[in-house]
Amino acid sequence: METLSRRALNRATLERQLLLRRAKMSAFEAVEHLAGLQAQAPFPPYYALWPRLHGFRPADLASLLESRQVVRIALMRGTVHLVTAADALAWRPVVQVLYERDLKSNTQHAAPLAGLDHTEVAAAARELLARSPLSSTALGAELARRWDAPAASLTHLARGRLPLVQTPPRAIWGKAGQTTYACLEEWVGSPLSPPSPASLISRYLRAFGPASVADVQTWAGITRLGEVAASMDLRRYRDPDGRELLDLPELSVPDPDVPAPPRLLGPFDQTILSYADRTRVVSDDYRKRVITQNGLVKGTLLVGGYVRGFWEIKTAKKAAVVELTPFEKLPKRDLAALESAAGQLMSWAEPAAETQEVRVLAAA
Repeated sequence: METLSRRALNRATLERQLLLRRAKMSAFEAVEHLAGLQAQAPFPPYYALWPRLHGFRPADLASLLESRQVVRIALMRGTVHLVTAADALAWRPVVQVLYERDLKSNTQHAAPLAGLDHTEVAAAARELLARSPLSSTALGAELARRWDAPAASLTHLARGRLPLVQTPPRAIWGKAGQTTYACLEEWVGSPLSPPSPASLISRYLRAFGPASVADVQTWAGITRLGEVAASMDLRRYRDPDGRELLDLPELSVPDPDVPAPPRLLGPFDQTILSYADRTRVVSDDYRKRVITQNGLVKGTLLVGGYVRGFWEIKTAKKAAVVELTPFEKLPKRDLAALESAAGQLMSWAEPAAETQEVRVLAAA
């Protein structure tokens, strides 16, 4: 069994994640290829596509949300993702066990929901949402008319038992909107698919492989996928620590010596979050500096294929500033490339700003 070096794993990850070179594909094709995008906050998916696609414009993704070709829905790990409608229909049944477990163990909501008939409450929520999308507050208030439980807990139950999408204008670039829910099947006009864990594993490997079973389970947020993987026709490698890695048989890994250009990854980028062993892209020490204690993930500087710092956009009145904070002294050529990319990012993200500036802070 072939052993892959850490550099080989890094380059494979960057290639699958469209980070070795900008891809000439549509926003829809990219969302599908990447197995969805992290979307806890409204706009990180836009920042995720910017360094990956040639000529990406915010309207390219916004139009997909408005036409219901892609949706924002709680999926893997209990977090909101932006995925194609077809993937939402296929994947929510696979990870539903995660939401059922949460309803029984959630420290805030499990107790007030324990005495209720969850199926009955979910059916009532579906009926309400079939009439019209409702905000979290409105949905909870309507359910609280029938059940003696906190409105927020009743909304949490509906979100756990039903595949609820967050409807526009939420997450439409340049617009603001509160979280408003609709049922996935009614929103896209198709039924849920029969659960297929093997298909989920295949899609993960296409976007993130080669990877271990633990990596897949970390991304998905569910367990017992090793039993499924064992029955699949997969290529197998080992990592430098002897762990078994899985991959699709038709895929290969790039030459580990292929150059990795500097990149600005957006906040909550899935490359940072989708592995049990994240050292293929970020050291353990640096990971603690880009993921805050309350779970926020900063935009990061990728140099030589690895996280070497973070970036932030700050706006005040009609001024915009991108601050680059490296964690170590960077080669002049790479730093210049990052500064150039930061200027382009600022022009893309804040075109109305009258003044734009890139600042490089001292290595932290």
